[in-house]
Amino acid sequence: MSAHRRARSAGTALAATTVLLASACVPGTDGSGAAGGAGPGAGATGVPDPAKAGKVTLTVWDQEIRGGQNAEIERLNREFQEKYPNVTIKRVARSFDDLKTTLKLAMSGNNPPDIVQANQGYPDMVAFVKAGLLLPLDNYAGIYGWNTRYPNTLLNLNRVAADGSRFGTGRLYGISQTGEYVGVYYNKDVLAKAGVEPPKTWSDLTGALPKLKAEGELPVQFGNLDQYPAIHTFGVLQNQAGGAEAVRNTVLGAGGAGTGFDNEHTREAARTLADWAEKGYLPKGANGKGYDDATKQFASGDGAFLITGTWLLADLKKPMGDKLGLMPPPPASAGGAPVSTGGQGLAWSVTSKSEHPEVAAAYLDFLTDEHAADVMTEEGVLPAVPGKAAREVPAGSVDGQLIDGWERLNAADGLVPYLDYTTPTFYDTLSKWLQGVIDGKVSPDAFAEALQQDYADFQKQQQEESGRAAGGER
Repeated sequence: MSAHRRARSAGTALAATTVLLASACVPGTDGSGAAGGAGPGAGATGVPDPAKAGKVTLTVWDQEIRGGQNAEIERLNREFQEKYPNVTIKRVARSFDDLKTTLKLAMSGNNPPDIVQANQGYPDMVAFVKAGLLLPLDNYAGIYGWNTRYPNTLLNLNRVAADGSRFGTGRLYGISQTGEYVGVYYNKDVLAKAGVEPPKTWSDLTGALPKLKAEGELPVQFGNLDQYPAIHTFGVLQNQAGGAEAVRNTVLGAGGAGTGFDNEHTREAARTLADWAEKGYLPKGANGKGYDDATKQFASGDGAFLITGTWLLADLKKPMGDKLGLMPPPPASAGGAPVSTGGQGLAWSVTSKSEHPEVAAAYLDFLTDEHAADVMTEEGVLPAVPGKAAREVPAGSVDGQLIDGWERLNAADGLVPYLDYTTPTFYDTLSKWLQGVIDGKVSPDAFAEALQQDYADFQKQQQEESGRAAGGER
């Protein structure tokens, strides 16, 4: 959610993530069986040539505003315009929160952008599809070979059913450039000063918190003014409480035992988060501290651990250098299979009102090919599908730790989708109630009940809509 965003061995680790979502469509189809074909202006190879499109301005809205992400997008934009001098990219870069707030209005207006980054799940991508604001990309997936570039486990996260009732199946409405997971950053100097080794297990990490506090160090740097950081931290705690598989099935609407939020792993995670706040393992007044402020303070040496996404690596590596370490949340037992919230970055999508869909699709292909993956790696960003540069990163570096974590999470099928995908209103519900948990004003029971109510209301709505649709067909 950053992102909502390295190197597995030439994509094999991603292919191992077989349970995230069931395999769906045949390459080159839209999910309904219709074969994808070349659109107008296609050359002899069937691939549209942007150079023959005349003078074009592509308006692109993205949220890649952080150090490494911004750098790789700027590099790739320059290269695309050099390759196609007739194309001008008009970039509008906004924060994730600003993008979430303004994107639907912009796409509905008289001068909509051609390309946008759309957050997956019901609140954004599914809502945009229902409103007819996004263009299906299945034909382009066939033309450019996205169906073989990406494993279905990732492509499916950008699919929406034709009637907008579900995501994870149906037509393709975007492709993602980056991979990502919520990891544990650590300051090697702060840990060493307190006599703490980098944790090998989850109990090592939790056991280090009181020791760090006793040594006068802030155990976990954290700022939740932006509200989404708590979603990521809570997700990690929920996974560690044993709820990973049930949470995955809940978010993806698969059903089954333990799904929903009225359960012990949800309550245990809430209790842990409240306990961390009460005992001073988190900064005082964390709900009033900005995410970027917390990041800067961690980089300056205030805090032993920072639990957040891999998208921050470039921002932290520059000021911290060799002091910075990164790992997936450590497993229950040393050497065990890791698990964490993550998957891929926001989808790059073409709007239905774009006057230049073929040029837009060519731009998406350029952003996600092997060369783009190398540029991302060079800028400290995790590509969803690796290139040569990712395979050459030194194993002992923090970039190497990033890659190793991505490999292990994928090999273990340890990635759990972001919780805010769950329902159209879940982002707001979860972020609001987590603030109360952190402040100590909301009990774990009340928290679990509030999440369950949102989830149950949506499930009921889905069933009613399905029933009406079935009735109309008879």
